[in-house]
Amino acid sequence: MDPSKFASAPPAGWSGEKSSMGHAPPPPYQDQPYPGYPQPGPGYPPHPQGYGSPPQYGGAVGQQPYPMGQQATVTVQPTVYVAQGPLAHPVNDYLCYSIFTMLCCCLPLGIAALIYSILAREANHVGNQVGAEQNSKTARKLNHVGLGIGIVFTVLTIVLYVVAANMH
Repeated sequence: MDPSKFASAPPAGWSGEKSSMGHAPPPPYQDQPYPGYPQPGPGYPPHPQGYGSPPQYGGAVGQQPYPMGQQATVTVQPTVYVAQGPLAHPVNDYLCYSIFTMLCCCLPLGIAALIYSILAREANHVGNQVGAEQNSKTARKLNHVGLGIGIVFTVLTIVLYVVAANMH
């Protein structure tokens, strides 16, 4: 098989070198990197050796004002975030009570109580006393209502079985 007969083969006059594709060649290298501008100098003058007197600022009597021709150095400080740690005396989160209510008494209220218990636990962990107390109270209320519904439902179920058994 001849590779020049394939459709993807280069044209017959192709030499293998990249073409300029209509672009002009790059300009030649120049020793002066900034034509039309003066050569960059050494920058700032060298600092004297040793420690001199500190610069004078402000409006105290006998002091000169800040010189306007010089640039001031600005130091940017990093941002500091202050976060609280876990509470020293954490609020009760009623997690076990919520799991019991969810599995044994009333599933919907147990799930809601479990969510509030987890929120109370997270608030305890990040140090949010108010949030922990609110979520803990909500979880406790939901657990009490769910337990009450579960007990009433269990008692009604037993009563109905006993009545149904005595009727036969």
